[in-house]
Amino acid sequence: MGEIAPIIKDLALILVLAGIVSMIFRRLRQPLVLGYIVAGFICSPHFPLFPSVVDVANVHTWADIGVVFLMFTLGLEFSFKKILKMGGMPFIAACTIIFCMIGLGSLAGHFFGWTRINSLFLGGMLAMSSTTVIYKALADMGLMQQRFASSVMSVLVVEDILGILLMVILSTLAVSANFEGMVLVGSLFQLLLVLVVWFLVGVFLIPSFLRRNRKWMSGETLLIMSLGLCFLMVVLAGKMHYSSAFGAFMMGSILAETIEAETINHLVEPVKDLFGAIFFVSVGMLVDPGVIVQYAVPILVLVVLIWVGQAIFGTCGYLLSGQPLKVAMQSGFSMAQIGEFAFIIASLGNSMNVTADFLYPVVVAVSVITTFSTPYMIRLAEPSYKYMERHLPASIRQLLETEGRLGEISTDKVWPRLMVTLTRQVVAYSFLSVAVIILSLHFLLPVSRHLLGHWWGNAFCGLITLAMVSPFLRAIVMRKNHSDDFKHLWNSGIFNRFPLVFTIVVRYIIASAFVFYIINYLSPYSTLLHWMIAFFLVLVFVASRSIKMGSIRLEHLFMRNLNSREILATARGRKAPRYADRLLSVDVHLTQVTLPMDSLYAGKTLQQLDLSRKEGVTVAAIYRKGKSVNIPGPKEMLYPGDVLQVIGDDSRLKAFAGHVNENIHPAVEPDENSEMVLRSLRVSAYSVFCNKRVSECGLREEWQCMLAGFLDEGSSQLSLPKAERIIREGDVMWIVGEKAMVELLMNKENM
Repeated sequence: MGEIAPIIKDLALILVLAGIVSMIFRRLRQPLVLGYIVAGFICSPHFPLFPSVVDVANVHTWADIGVVFLMFTLGLEFSFKKILKMGGMPFIAACTIIFCMIGLGSLAGHFFGWTRINSLFLGGMLAMSSTTVIYKALADMGLMQQRFASSVMSVLVVEDILGILLMVILSTLAVSANFEGMVLVGSLFQLLLVLVVWFLVGVFLIPSFLRRNRKWMSGETLLIMSLGLCFLMVVLAGKMHYSSAFGAFMMGSILAETIEAETINHLVEPVKDLFGAIFFVSVGMLVDPGVIVQYAVPILVLVVLIWVGQAIFGTCGYLLSGQPLKVAMQSGFSMAQIGEFAFIIASLGNSMNVTADFLYPVVVAVSVITTFSTPYMIRLAEPSYKYMERHLPASIRQLLETEGRLGEISTDKVWPRLMVTLTRQVVAYSFLSVAVIILSLHFLLPVSRHLLGHWWGNAFCGLITLAMVSPFLRAIVMRKNHSDDFKHLWNSGIFNRFPLVFTIVVRYIIASAFVFYIINYLSPYSTLLHWMIAFFLVLVFVASRSIKMGSIRLEHLFMRNLNSREILATARGRKAPRYADRLLSVDVHLTQVTLPMDSLYAGKTLQQLDLSRKEGVTVAAIYRKGKSVNIPGPKEMLYPGDVLQVIGDDSRLKAFAGHVNENIHPAVEPDENSEMVLRSLRVSAYSVFCNKRVSECGLREEWQCMLAGFLDEGSSQLSLPKAERIIREGDVMWIVGEKAMVELLMNKENM
């Protein structure tokens, strides 16, 4: 047998060591990420007391795959639609924190005398808080039911998508080696185009494909298909000079809109854990104690900057977004750490050879320290708030405690609402048209020219392209022209009609511009003729009934795909009702609590539990197996696994969640007498079973045993017992029951 490849030896070393260290860290109640980093340091060349990894290059390749899986699963938990429905609050808070921390980190790098690109990458690393660490800390501290926890998680979701954009911007700046504004604007516009096109096309195609082929997809097939789509998007991102992490995130966000998203996430989770562990081990392998000692002062300075910067800028960001002072301080203090995104940005800088070698171990050291300090920063928020409450002037305190300063945009005006809707639809359908045109001119046109010749190929490509974009162009012109807002404005006064007509004319010109571009690109005739043809064709698109029906079908398909997961979440009780946000104005909010499978609350009615009096909370709804019980009555019984939507304040909800997790059936100690055994019993003339029917023998009622069958004489097969059979002397009964009861029965029969 040949010698084992070095990568196999390295994987054995990495995984065994990572498993042992992670168990130690779990016992110490510390994040597993830190355990993996420590394991990576132990098996690195920087730790000579332990065997080291041999093939470092292959380990880093596997680590790159780990980044792909991490970003893919992050995308699966992300939802563009959810982000848009959050309103301005998370965007204002996230942008405030990210921009301020980037500036603070860049200033720190400049102060240390580092290069401009190192300082920019440092700012990017310090800007992104760790979703994994914060979620783990809040869960371990029993704070997930607190009001500020939902605010923190929503901002972290926005930070994740902004982090993707930040990675693209940093890579663009690194490649262009300059900071010209127009270059950056062009790159951002291209990125926006790619994001919207990929998302819209993906929502059109992928959910429909999965839905139509669902009955042929087992868990194994769904896993392979989803990972195949993930790596396909990674390849496409690479062709467009974007990072693999960006492509993986985009495919995850597309699949997040499908009803299979949770199943895919469940299937991918073990694979992600494996490769994610290898990624964090590879991070630990880059930790150089010599570099850490050399840069001890910058490390400590950066740690303090994160603590102070996140506490101040985070609090200010949440205040600007409309949160009261207490929630803002709790949220800001919770985000005082960096984690996996910092490592990914550091890996990006290393892979592009634009950052110095010392930056990676410095950031890892900062991450380790701030991760350990996260629970203490969360606890520090409460006394800090009380200190501010005592020392702030009453007028300022009242201003800071008032909610809704920003983050809520009034939409009660009909004109603004209509203009926002029209702008959104024009942008969406324009991006779809751009996507079709780009794909057609880059892929279909060369093929048609090769098969039909230059001009006939142009004509064929033009007709196909116009046919494909016609539903989108018609929607640009006609969509929302018969909406309630449009009709209300049209009927409310003659002065509204001219601007309404003007919006139609502008959209007509935009649609005609797309047709003009296609014709002008493929035809040698004059520009004026091309415009005339464009205006005429758009008129045909608008008047065509078949194109109208096609446009309606496409829109219905898109909305069905986009809403499918939300509809499923509502049915399963994983979506908060619309009134939940309005509860915040009275210092009460709604959260979800799941009954453990061995809960002592299960099997009891709400009247028996009397939660309103004993716990100070109200059960608004119960969800079980896709069924919802809204406003449950006092006779409603709870079952294991029920999801309760509960209303209350922070302290009561936290206490109730703790009581639910504590009130469970005690673990049953293993008892050898409870083992189930099978024994044979020959019926004697003195047996209690002799001359009795099977149904009357009392085997179940008196002995808690069951009759498995009779062994017929001269046969090795058991015959099934019938209720009316009479047990006779000499019959051989085979009895199943707990060991103690069976032995007691045997002893009584043998007496």
